[in-house]
Amino acid sequence: MSFETIAFGVENGVAELALNRPDSLNSFNQQMHAEVREAMQRVIDDPEIRCLLLTGKGRGFCAGQDLGDRAVRIDSGGDEAPPDLGESVEKNYNPLIRSIMNLPKPVICAVNGVAAGAGASIALACDIVLAARSASFIQVFCKIGLVPDSGGTWNLPRAVGLPRAKGLAMLGDKLPAEKAEAWGMIWQCVDDDALMDEARKLAAHLATQPTRGLGRIKQLLNASTAHDLDTELEAERAAMQELGRSADYAEGVAAFMEKRAPKFTGE
Repeated sequence: MSFETIAFGVENGVAELALNRPDSLNSFNQQMHAEVREAMQRVIDDPEIRCLLLTGKGRGFCAGQDLGDRAVRIDSGGDEAPPDLGESVEKNYNPLIRSIMNLPKPVICAVNGVAAGAGASIALACDIVLAARSASFIQVFCKIGLVPDSGGTWNLPRAVGLPRAKGLAMLGDKLPAEKAEAWGMIWQCVDDDALMDEARKLAAHLATQPTRGLGRIKQLLNASTAHDLDTELEAERAAMQELGRSADYAEGVAAFMEKRAPKFTGE
């Protein structure tokens, strides 16, 4: 695959997708949306890919939407109708969030700098988020009269609680990575020069684990807040029934009994 606005590669079961418009803090334009969709489809379709690592190039992770993009810009001369931002969200951001959160494989996000607007929402849609110590998260939507999109109003209160989510969304204050870790919004804050090494090490580990089981863990946890207890118990039962017949379960038990390291295939 040849791309201009992202960098994409696959090695040892790990797909690494880096947003690559550093001069604009990796903000999304139409070309980047199209290229990310293409890369995500490869991740979805390729059974050899067992983990996705998402990051950004340069000094920022993602500043959200490029407001200079004609698809979302209001004509200053007033000659054109205002853009339909709902259409832009439905066409571009919603499919991306669904593909990340519904992907039956773990998704790691390495936030290397500012994650603002949709960039913050995309990070929160990932399963395990690591952030550089200099990184920050900003819900900038309130600054231009909008609401957090890309799953922001769903994932943010689940990550930090409703009172903090309201404060972040209504004030648009910068949340440093260290405080995001303290609040439980991300998994880990690490030194800047260690971020990618730590993220790649974690991705390499997850790519050797029972992928099917990890996918079910992700699915159950994401759905749990919308389920009552009985519904979740039934979902757990069905998952255990399915996974108990998998090759990885058999290998895990055999490795435990034989006191050796398991060799999972993801099946």
